[in-house]
Amino acid sequence: MINSSILKSEERFSFALRSLYSRFGYGRYKMNKFEEYDLYVRNKDFLISDGVITFTDTNGKLLALKPDVTLSIIKNTKDVKGFVQKLYYDEHVYRISKDSHSFREIAQTGLECIGDIGVTDICEVIYLSLMSLQSISESYILDLSHAGLMTALFDCIGLSKEDKSKVVSLINEKNYDAVISFGDEVSALAKALMTARRDTDIIRNAAEPYFDNEEVKKNFSEFEEIYQCLCSLGMKEKINIDFSIVSDISYYSGTLFKGYVEGIPSSVLSGGQYDGLMRKMGKSSGAVGFAVYLDMLERFGKEEKEYDYDTVVIVSEKTPPEKVIKTVSDLSSKGERVIALKSVSDSVRYKNIVRIREGENND
Repeated sequence: MINSSILKSEERFSFALRSLYSRFGYGRYKMNKFEEYDLYVRNKDFLISDGVITFTDTNGKLLALKPDVTLSIIKNTKDVKGFVQKLYYDEHVYRISKDSHSFREIAQTGLECIGDIGVTDICEVIYLSLMSLQSISESYILDLSHAGLMTALFDCIGLSKEDKSKVVSLINEKNYDAVISFGDEVSALAKALMTARRDTDIIRNAAEPYFDNEEVKKNFSEFEEIYQCLCSLGMKEKINIDFSIVSDISYYSGTLFKGYVEGIPSSVLSGGQYDGLMRKMGKSSGAVGFAVYLDMLERFGKEEKEYDYDTVVIVSEKTPPEKVIKTVSDLSSKGERVIALKSVSDSVRYKNIVRIREGENND
């Protein structure tokens, strides 16, 4: 049995998440610590951090300590019609930390569903993202959006590629005042996309005038179906519709989501449907997944211990080793944290003290 008190926060969460994903039939994906640097250069816009640690292999090939897991999974996945691969991972990535702004080894757990995916697969992945947040804290929220719907709507209006990118960036920044400069039609859509919260009718009313466009109608129907599915699973109060989380529409084609827990200002979970990335990497399959950033949880839920040890066992030079070990073993078998010392300083915090003197019983 594992004593959970000795585990770091990220280790406890990692065990819980792996157990969750395994129960839903996801298999473990294990990768090397490094990949060819070219893989990350070609897809640098997909990476959370621009920084990549590189080194030259013995054969002269430039390699990189992995800053991301998803790219490696896609690279090693084959397109098979009618087949879906469900994988989870528990890896360390090497990139610039949001907190320290320096390179760190960061624990990351997540999953990917790749292949001939449909709405059911997408709903399952988002449901698992909600369950992942719940395993961290009861106070959580998931922001939900749809990159395909946003793209189709702005295409209908006739925004240029450059203007569309600017508007999406402004929505991502929640800068509605700046969006107004693009005209009434754009600002009306932007307002609906940014303020729907838990009301899909707001999105429907904004999108309905463009339903003669098949992409708009199809993407809205998919988004609504996914949202209603999650609501029927009792998740409505944990989901917030917010299209401001769409920041890069070149990789993402469908649903996007970010997860937050109370007490941490940044998102601890991020995911979505990234068919655009699959196409860029020469794959015809669909894909949806997410990652939980365990580095954000290092101090989360960590309780300050009142004592360093439950019991300190004081021994002398003449105390038989077997007696010391047996005493510590007997006490620790009850679930206590026990340490044997010759003396104890004032800085050591403990509940009980036991002294072993030669020829005497323990007191």
